[in-house]
Amino acid sequence: MTSANDPWGRVDADGTVYVRTAEGERVIGSWQAGSPDEALAFYRRKFEALDTEVSLLEQRITTTDLSPAQARGAIDRLQAAVTDANAIGDLAQLDGRLQALTGAVDERQEEVRAARDQARTEARSVKEAIVAEAETIAAEATHWKNSSERLRQLLEEWKAAPRADRAVETALWKRLSAARNAFNKRRKAYFAELGEEREEARVRKEKLCVEAEALADSTDWSATAAAFRELMRSWKAAGRAARADEDEMWGRFKAAQDTFFRARSEVYSAKDAALREHASVKAQLLEEAGKLVPVTDVRAARATLRGIQERWEQAGPVPREAHERLESGLRRVEDAVRKAEDAQWRRSNPEALARARGTVEQIRSAIAGLEEQLGKAQKAGNPRAVQEAQEALDARRAWLEEAERTLAELAG
Repeated sequence: MTSANDPWGRVDADGTVYVRTAEGERVIGSWQAGSPDEALAFYRRKFEALDTEVSLLEQRITTTDLSPAQARGAIDRLQAAVTDANAIGDLAQLDGRLQALTGAVDERQEEVRAARDQARTEARSVKEAIVAEAETIAAEATHWKNSSERLRQLLEEWKAAPRADRAVETALWKRLSAARNAFNKRRKAYFAELGEEREEARVRKEKLCVEAEALADSTDWSATAAAFRELMRSWKAAGRAARADEDEMWGRFKAAQDTFFRARSEVYSAKDAALREHASVKAQLLEEAGKLVPVTDVRAARATLRGIQERWEQAGPVPREAHERLESGLRRVEDAVRKAEDAQWRRSNPEALARARGTVEQIRSAIAGLEEQLGKAQKAGNPRAVQEAQEALDARRAWLEEAERTLAELAG
């Protein structure tokens, strides 16, 4: 056997195979089965196999999401294989590539660690917000149904959120659980108190129902209507019982109330009908009385009016809205008859006639005196005396007209 050389190894004449490294030559095997060139080719193929493995690992690390731990394990395995490799080739180059991969994996691990830390920070922020809202609901909420639903949603949001550090996660979970427990405790206390209030309301309204039912058949319309108004005020102030009790008792209360007011309405309707009939009668009487005006025969008018007044009283009361219209109409007729009677009496009274004549004569005498006084003032050229005499004379003449009219009425 002759020797054979390669840039990265050689084969001695005795078949010993060497690989050249930076530290010097290293024996990697003994070849007796063929020529030295075949030995070199065999050991080159083993190097190519390692080179292929390194290339595949480079590709996996750069193009896939291989975890740093898995990548480091594969690198360590290949580094051990390269260090002790029985192969001919640039083993230092393979080791350098593996070293470079180690650096890349370290960077990847730092990135993963940073991303994990960021994710945990964000998870902590998300879960702290969930816990803060839950604690606010536990301390302040009074809309129990909506708040219960929101707490359930917050629990689902907690489960769906990423995990924070174990210690943080544990502490926040304790706060969330405490908030939920506090809310449930406060809600139970509220409904327990509400139950007591509803029972008290039920007892009060039961009494009101009994009172209302006792008044249902009353015919003391005014007093009972006032009593029902007071009962209604008490009902509104009594609070609400449970829904079923509230509905049942309200049905009883309203039935009693309706019974009374329906009966009162029927009675009042009958009274209204009677009042309207009375108004119709009085309207006819008023029309009859209106024919007496103007009064031409005082004695006959008085007799007719007296009969109308008697029938008027017998007709009875009328609706309030018609009362003033009818009464004022009759009063106008009564006033007209009374004035006619007064005028007739004055005409038939000798003393009144004498007084009227005396008044006329007195005013005429005063006018004559004023006319003489006016003439004197005019002759004297006294404007002020003229004005005063003229004003007095005008007034007396106006009085004379009224006195003469009165005398004419009395004289017939």
